[in-house]
Amino acid sequence: MTLTDQHIKIRQAMPADLPVIVDLLRRTGLHTASVTLQEGCTYWIADLDGQPAGCIGLEHGREASLIRSTAVLPAMRSRGLGRALVLSALTQASLRGDHTVYLFSSEAGDYWKRFGFVPATVAEIEAALPDTPQVKSGMCRGWIHEELVWKHALFQPQPQPQAEAP
Repeated sequence: MTLTDQHIKIRQAMPADLPVIVDLLRRTGLHTASVTLQEGCTYWIADLDGQPAGCIGLEHGREASLIRSTAVLPAMRSRGLGRALVLSALTQASLRGDHTVYLFSSEAGDYWKRFGFVPATVAEIEAALPDTPQVKSGMCRGWIHEELVWKHALFQPQPQPQAEAP
């Protein structure tokens, strides 16, 4: 069965959806400690046939965002749901004017490469997004140096040269 045979809806999470996001993350083995729907964080939930099946979050900085908490329930994988969530997050980051999107992933680098992510450094993400919940958590708890950092440069239109006046 493909996504075209099912009803999928990707919706922006509201504060009341926090327990749904935490449940999805726990059911997929991901950490939930710094997950928040406070200002500066946006999450989306993918509902498949009316049931929450996946989620993704963006923590916003200045001209950069951090993808985090990307999860799809195991029974719902390999149907394009994760791809739809990632593309939605990248589109939102682009629309808000971000130049770069970062993420942490020690185990899924090949997956993120499909979307144009390349390795980056901890120093880069600390400089670009020092006030985001996940980066702050990583610095305070010391796990940030154990993770691999990835980045994706978003298309930014180049200013057109101004024609000289005759």
